[in-house]
Amino acid sequence: MSATALKTERIDIRTTTAAKDILQRAAAVAQKNVSEFLLDAGLVAASNTLADRRVFALDDAQWRAFQEALDRPVQHKPRLAKLLSERSVLE
Repeated sequence: MSATALKTERIDIRTTTAAKDILQRAAAVAQKNVSEFLLDAGLVAASNTLADRRVFALDDAQWRAFQEALDRPVQHKPRLAKLLSERSVLE
């Protein structure tokens, strides 16, 4: 995120007194205000969460096994076909 980007959006949260106190103390130790502290920590957590969904690392053997699995011919799975043809319990 660019340091010179114009900040136009706002995020409001409600918290307990105890949580606010901890955040204020941690922000002070990090020499930041609470907003900066929360935004920095939130962006790190968001990046880690999203990285788990778009990047995965495999060694050479795992990569070969992955490619082999992708290259295998499609197999007919009657029980899966039946399951997918039935109405879902969520419908």
